[in-house]
Amino acid sequence: MTNRRHFMMATVAAAVIAAAGPALAEGKGLIGISMPTKSSTRWISDGESMVKEVTALGYDTDLQYGEDDIPNQLAQIENMVTKGAKVLIIAAIDGSTLSDILKKAHEAGAKVFAYDRLITKTGDVDYYTTFDNFGVGVLQANSLVKGLKERFPSVKPWNVELFGGSPDDTNAFYFYDGAMSVLKPLIDSGDIVIPSGQMGMDKVGTLRWDGAVAQARMDNLLSANYTDKKVHGVLAPYDGLSRGIISSLKGVGYAPGAEMPIVTGQDAEVPSVKGMMAGEQYSTVFKDTRELAKVTAKMVDAVLQGKEPEINDTKTYNNEVKVVPSYLLTPHDVGKDDIQKLLVDSGYIKADDLK
Repeated sequence: MTNRRHFMMATVAAAVIAAAGPALAEGKGLIGISMPTKSSTRWISDGESMVKEVTALGYDTDLQYGEDDIPNQLAQIENMVTKGAKVLIIAAIDGSTLSDILKKAHEAGAKVFAYDRLITKTGDVDYYTTFDNFGVGVLQANSLVKGLKERFPSVKPWNVELFGGSPDDTNAFYFYDGAMSVLKPLIDSGDIVIPSGQMGMDKVGTLRWDGAVAQARMDNLLSANYTDKKVHGVLAPYDGLSRGIISSLKGVGYAPGAEMPIVTGQDAEVPSVKGMMAGEQYSTVFKDTRELAKVTAKMVDAVLQGKEPEINDTKTYNNEVKVVPSYLLTPHDVGKDDIQKLLVDSGYIKADDLK
């Protein structure tokens, strides 16, 4: 009986070791993924894509959403550090608020990736993955001008209003500066006028990218400046703002057709793509977040293997302490005629979701 018992115990022990072995081999470490909010479908997609790509490479993940609450995001990141995350991938709510927790992360040996929003005022950020954000603004402004020429060819000057993104998101400044590189010469020449006179991110920024805030500001702009004139175009840097602006325009009688102002956007969100199909929003900028997740995961894997990750920009993104080594992807302008090819055929949006 004794020999039989020893044999059974040895068999059980071997089974436990065999069961534990592959699990330990598969788990290459924990990756913390911190996203800003679920209020935008774009960030939900980012989070899901990031988990998919990192998991496929053999890592465990901890995905959290801060819901636009800075202390909440800080607490979530601190918990990731406590749990031993080897890498933090952070899309910051406010990129200037992370210095203390990232210092702790680096002291614990974690690498830090800023994801599509630059983390500022700290040297404890290792890499930045994003799109050509200045280029996004250029695309938006070029699309606005193209639409103005198409819809209002006999009108000069064009009456345009400007909207910016959230002042605590560094991307908002790149978007605005890119757009103004196109629009400022037309403003200077008199082809475009800004009836409200509101220019500059200090005046046109929209905190937290809030569509309701954009709608309220558009209401005020219309009542104060357009009682005796028409608005021809609105520079909007994000689809959520675009929808708020369009609601305001519709509220005073603008409707799809010859008089509908040209309104730009960004992120190819389904409600806005539907709005484009209905003739309300003129364009959006498509940033394929699936590709951003792939690039980020590939860089993370390289770093954790002790290799140098691929980067393609070492000049653009100065976070006030250092220039953060970056990988920039290419954004794409999308008009009504591009929806099928760029968004549906690529699998980014399902055709049924646009019905």
